[in-house]
Amino acid sequence: KFCKEDSTNLHESTIMIHIYIIKLFHGLCVNHFISMPKSITRTYSRYTQTATTLLGQLIRVARNKHKFTAQEVADRAGISRGLLRRIEKGNLKCDIGVVFEVAAIVGVKLFDADQSTLTKHLHRTEEQLELLPKSVRNKTKAVHDDF
Repeated sequence: KFCKEDSTNLHESTIMIHIYIIKLFHGLCVNHFISMPKSITRTYSRYTQTATTLLGQLIRVARNKHKFTAQEVADRAGISRGLLRRIEKGNLKCDIGVVFEVAAIVGVKLFDADQSTLTKHLHRTEEQLELLPKSVRNKTKAVHDDF
């Protein structure tokens, strides 16, 4: 027969096993048997830093000019206010697609062109890419070993 007391003991045993497994896994991670990937430290040129700062400031000026609150723009873009704040400060780790979307929402023109001009440039660039080789490889140097 299986009674309620056996069920409670089984449940407690299961919990103890789970706790043991978690502690074991934690111990492995702490002892570096399982290593976590290191974050990459990336450096950016001064030009890139200046450009992202400028774009962030243009976004903030446009948002304030249109009297949009940070929350309104964040909601329209589907992002948090914190991410919007980082975009406006020119944080280089923000996703470029999100930055471009926020710029479009507040009316900052990118590439100084409207949609039809951008489409024309895109088609022209695609045509140029079709004419170029699929990949670029460095030429191997010929070895002159006839002494």
